[in-house]
Amino acid sequence: MAFPDIQSFMRLLEQRGELLRVPVPVSSELEITEIADRLVKRGGPAVLFEQVRGSEFPVVIGLMGTRERTALALGVSDLDDLAAKVRHLIDLKGSGGMLGMLGNLPKLRDAMHLPPRRVCTAPVQQVVWRGDEVDLSRLPVLKCWPLDGGPFVTLPLVITRDPETGERNMGMYRMQVMGKTTTGMHWQRHKTGTRHLEKARKRGERLPVAVAIGGDPALIYAATAPLPPIPGLDEFALAGYLRSQRYPVVRGVTVDLDVPANAEFILEGYVDPQEDWVVEGPFGDHTGFYTLPDLYPRFHVTAITMREQPVYPATIVGRPPMEDAYLIEASERLFLPAAQLILPEIVDYHMPPAGVAHNLVVVSIRKQFPGQAYKVANGLFGLGQMMFAKVIVVVDENVKVNDMAAVWREVARQGVPGRDTLTTRGPTDVLDHSSRGWGYGGKLIIDATTKRPEETGSGVSSRDDQAGDIRPDLFSPAAAADLPSFDGVLAQHQTPDGYWMVALHKTRAGQARDLAAAFARHPAAAGMRHLLICDEETDVADAGDVWWTVLNNIDPERDVTVLPTPAGALLAWDGARKLAEEGFVRPWPPKIVMDQAVKDRVDARWHLYGLPEQWR
Repeated sequence: MAFPDIQSFMRLLEQRGELLRVPVPVSSELEITEIADRLVKRGGPAVLFEQVRGSEFPVVIGLMGTRERTALALGVSDLDDLAAKVRHLIDLKGSGGMLGMLGNLPKLRDAMHLPPRRVCTAPVQQVVWRGDEVDLSRLPVLKCWPLDGGPFVTLPLVITRDPETGERNMGMYRMQVMGKTTTGMHWQRHKTGTRHLEKARKRGERLPVAVAIGGDPALIYAATAPLPPIPGLDEFALAGYLRSQRYPVVRGVTVDLDVPANAEFILEGYVDPQEDWVVEGPFGDHTGFYTLPDLYPRFHVTAITMREQPVYPATIVGRPPMEDAYLIEASERLFLPAAQLILPEIVDYHMPPAGVAHNLVVVSIRKQFPGQAYKVANGLFGLGQMMFAKVIVVVDENVKVNDMAAVWREVARQGVPGRDTLTTRGPTDVLDHSSRGWGYGGKLIIDATTKRPEETGSGVSSRDDQAGDIRPDLFSPAAAADLPSFDGVLAQHQTPDGYWMVALHKTRAGQARDLAAAFARHPAAAGMRHLLICDEETDVADAGDVWWTVLNNIDPERDVTVLPTPAGALLAWDGARKLAEEGFVRPWPPKIVMDQAVKDRVDARWHLYGLPEQWR
């Protein structure tokens, strides 16, 4: 099903009981975030806030806040169907004579839906603000978290065009509102918008920019998708393919750019590459930590167009799981066939919410030869935005990659620290606060596949091993009854599958390193394969909380070490805060936590919102 716009999708959700209305006034500063955060973490409905203080426009949030709603938004019954759809398109037949070629016609008709369709009039241009009318403060832009530098547009579809080639790009880059007509433009160094701006600078030109807010769900998703750099394939084309009809676009009223005709708002303007950049942030980011202030380009808004009765769509990001987890899963499914074209041994892959997209990738393979896990992992590091992956875990084809309990059990059983782990370096996401440098750091590969003889140091080769794969050293984990004490340890917990989780209040340089060495020597380490050292805010009984903290807080080359134990080897992950005394030169950001006063206010007003008590 294709939705002509976001409001038609909202109507369907409301009919299905998956969108509720809040009729009482609410604040766009923190209150909406606290409500939305509770709902998305409990699998609750989307919400339309009909009255937002200080604005004439309602806010809708959480439209794709569950796996099922995301599938519905993209026109499939299940997100797995996205992979089948793409696989069907790329599996073109080149043999079989005329009948074989005729079999491609339905697929070619699908491909014809890729180019956008230009229209002359559009709902999004029913109302136009120019000159002194332009005032971003009239929009209900959210301040999401207590330490945010201001209100941020969180679902912007930012449209630019390459000044040299004319290639179009749409990306989702947060925008901090700085004044009535200006925002920050969070173009990170690896983003296409940054390349367009640099080309405009060299040509001595301003870069025209249009920002769509709204559109149909397929377009909102497409703006987040990691598209490969294929000429003619852009986000409008992807949305057209997903909705099985060409996407309607209209020329902007003040910028020479095509904009989605069915959006709710369009912000038109420019970025001047000759202008000094502006301090943007902090911002409570999708990592669950604050991104600290930094310099970014300034966007000048020269016109705002909108529908006659628009709705302002928003999302929040923060400590997982959040709505973006389902958009990430949609990208997983959509690009699985492309990854399999390049690395055909891949069975499946998954980027779990605890890894916030780039920190952890689990991939299952059909293993045929020794070293294949490393071949696949290194191949993935070279695929588009997969270059930002920090930890890649490779498992056998029978392991379900989205069953993290099963994955970690297999890692402990099959992966010998040191023998089956490998560190390397490469690009990292610029939002990674723990890497050795900005956008550059260590990476870790864990081979948790069944080992061939060559991988265990055996003198037997796979060719000679007539009995098939041998498993000479499967680990049998066991939790210890008595655990050691150590300075700063607030809580610790060992799991039956070989993981030792520790919450550490760190007060001195080298404290986590000393703890790891002491614990590795203790008899309690005999039944463990992994020591996970976290900060004092981590619940060691919650594996998801532990992995989220550790994966955010490590540079694998610096912080993941192999230590000998009484029974073998232990992989120690130092996920504690890094100090200047340890050579870490960047500020360490805080975790995102909502103000208690806001939580209390939402609790007290919950009965007024009209939302079910089960989502409170």
